[in-house]
Amino acid sequence: MAFDVLAELEARAHERPAVDEAYAWCKAYARERASNFYYAFAILPPEKRNAIYAAYAFSGYVDDIADELDERARQERELARARERLAACYAGERAGPLFTALGDAVERFPVPLEHFAELVNGVEMDFTIDRYESWDDLKLYCYRVASMVGRICVAVFGAKPHPRADEFATSMGIGLQIVNIMRDVREDAERGRVYFPAAELAAHGLTADDILACRYDARFAAMMEAQGARARRYFRRGRHLLPLLDVRSRMCVNVLQGVYFELLQRIEARDYDVLGARVRLSGREKAAVIARLWGGAALLGPARSG
Repeated sequence: MAFDVLAELEARAHERPAVDEAYAWCKAYARERASNFYYAFAILPPEKRNAIYAAYAFSGYVDDIADELDERARQERELARARERLAACYAGERAGPLFTALGDAVERFPVPLEHFAELVNGVEMDFTIDRYESWDDLKLYCYRVASMVGRICVAVFGAKPHPRADEFATSMGIGLQIVNIMRDVREDAERGRVYFPAAELAAHGLTADDILACRYDARFAAMMEAQGARARRYFRRGRHLLPLLDVRSRMCVNVLQGVYFELLQRIEARDYDVLGARVRLSGREKAAVIARLWGGAALLGPARSG
C-alpha cells in the first residue's frame, strides 16, 4: 500500500479537494495503515478526530519514505518535498488531500510547525542512521518520531495547564516507541537496522550482528527485559498526562498507551522471544482491551508531579 499512497499523493499534489473529502482520505488511510490508532481516535468529537487523522496521515506519509523506498537519493528528494509541502501548508498554500486536511486542522488547533518538522527530522534518521551507540542517541530518535506525535495530539486535544504536561506527553511517546522497537526486531533487522544501543548490547554480551541474525538466547532475553523495564518507567511518567485531558481525549490516549502496554506484557509472557510470530492482538482481543481502557479512563485521579 505504501508505494500506492506515495504515488497517489504525487498524482493528486495539485488537486484542491473539498475539506470534507480531504479528511475522508486521511481517515481511510489511518484505518488501512494502523487500526490501533484508528479505533483509539474514534471516541473523539468529529473536529478533533479529523485533525488527528490528518496529523497521523502526515506521519505515515513521511514514515513510508524511509521504510518503503530503498534508494537513498529518492528518499532525500521525497523528504525535501515533504518539508516544502509542510512549510507551504502552514503558509496557507495547500493542495492534494493530505495537505488540504492538514491545513484545515492546523488552522483549527494550535499545533506548532516545529512539532511536524521535528517528526520529519526523526524519520530522516531512519535512512541516515542504522546503529545507535548510547541510550541518549536512541532517545533522541524516540523523541522525534514518537514524542512529537504525542505532543501534536495534545495540541489538538487541549490540556489543563501543568508545568510538566509536555514532559508527560514526551514520556508516553518514548514508552510507546520502545515497545515498537521491541516488537519489530525481525522487521527492522531485515532492513539492516539495529535500534538497541551498542553499549547496552555489549553489556549483555551481544553485538549488532546478533540482532541482525535474529539470535534468541538468554542474553537477548535479558537485554529485552531491560528495555521493557525502561518502557514501563516511561509509561508510568506518561500516564500523568491523562488527568489533564477531557474525558474523551483521555479515553483516546488511554487506549493508545494501554494497547501498547498490553503488547509489552505479551512480549514479557513470551520471555521476549519476538523473533518468530509477530506479537499482536486479534480483533476480538483488541475490542475487549479497548472497551476496558475506555471505561477505566474516566476513573483516573488528579495529576501528580512524580
